[in-house]
Amino acid sequence: MAASEPSKDGKDSILEPLCFPDQPADTSSPPGVQCPGSEPLVCLFCSESVPPPRKDVLLRHLLMEHKLVIADVKLIADVPKYLLYWKGRFLEQPLTDFCSVIKTNSTGPVEKQEDYFLLCDVLPEDRVLREKLQQKRLEEVLEQQQKERDDSSFHRLCMFCSEEFTGNRSSLLNHMAREHSFSIGLPDNIVYCSEFLDTLQDKLDSLQCLYCEKTFRDKTTLKDHMRKKAHRRINAKNHEYDRFYVINYLELGKTWEEVQSEDDRDLDAKVSINDWSDWQAHPVSAVCLFCDHQSETLEQIYAHMKEAHGFDLHLLKTELNLKFYQQVKLVNFIRRQIHQSRCYGCTRMFDCRADALRHIAAEGHVMKLPEMSAWDQPQYYFPTYENDALLCTLSDSEEGDGDEEHRGEEIPVIAEDISNLRALKQSSVLKQLLKERGGSS
Repeated sequence: MAASEPSKDGKDSILEPLCFPDQPADTSSPPGVQCPGSEPLVCLFCSESVPPPRKDVLLRHLLMEHKLVIADVKLIADVPKYLLYWKGRFLEQPLTDFCSVIKTNSTGPVEKQEDYFLLCDVLPEDRVLREKLQQKRLEEVLEQQQKERDDSSFHRLCMFCSEEFTGNRSSLLNHMAREHSFSIGLPDNIVYCSEFLDTLQDKLDSLQCLYCEKTFRDKTTLKDHMRKKAHRRINAKNHEYDRFYVINYLELGKTWEEVQSEDDRDLDAKVSINDWSDWQAHPVSAVCLFCDHQSETLEQIYAHMKEAHGFDLHLLKTELNLKFYQQVKLVNFIRRQIHQSRCYGCTRMFDCRADALRHIAAEGHVMKLPEMSAWDQPQYYFPTYENDALLCTLSDSEEGDGDEEHRGEEIPVIAEDISNLRALKQSSVLKQLLKERGGSS
């Protein structure tokens, strides 16, 4: 992109690459993974200095007063130390020994031409400095992450149900993912976890959706919005969150999106589209319907539910002759009832999930299902838990494998109950509109 000559008042100066925002700009904190501290940012040529949050003021000062531009400032891991290093070097040698010279208005009169200087990592010394600062920051982040992984004094309430968690941060993060379908990532990928959770809690307290970042009039409206719109996740395009993910510190000048993209390209280059011989499936890690137990194969999870809880999904599938999508709806139905602290066998409500599960076991309601009409409904096509791997273990009934005549009936094209097609046609809105139109003409 061609650079234009900056105006004298600095209002139109462009200090970093431009982009259209994906969301309203957040002026409270700069993008990137830098952690503003108390160390001031110093001018490379004079006594001017500013606190870290006012970084743009210093960059503008360097541009307007000293005609210096520092390339890719947002990718520098430690800006204060970077500036101090070059302040010392500029006292030792001339500026032109390090910087590229950009002449503005080069085709105009000599008296209107000006020289600007660009400091960037094309210079080997600058590149080495940036890499050292990046490496030091990475070591600090990994040390902080290890402290958080080993910390047993963690204490916090869940943002969604106010359940209390003590011990290790993973217990809360796993709870929010499992019970509320809200995941910010694996615990081992997170750093500065308490600050991250504080940031999310502040947004919720301000009645702001964590995904679309719209603000609502009250907590109930916000809760309904996040549930109905499936917005129980963070906005990955909000760079405010970048500093909380270790991957953003791993490679100089690259975001986690670029690293992931490179990994995907490497994988595509290695795998032939017609050769699946070296493909290995990832472990299932399916979660039990009644407890937190996870298994890596469908045989193990089915055996666990049968032995530990007396729930035999294979037997139900055979006795009720359940097709694939009926099994999906049954699993989602049971998940939702238990999540809502309700016994699916007798519909009795309880104060908490644990009480409901104790009731189901004590009353022998594990294999007691309500009438099929209660759960064989279109709403249960949709997973109760977005990442429910148990749904991936389901298979069609053996009796229906060769039944070509009815196979098409199993595929839900739209989330609408078509069991009574004649009644549906009679109550059709389109039919009523055509009738009214015919009457008026």
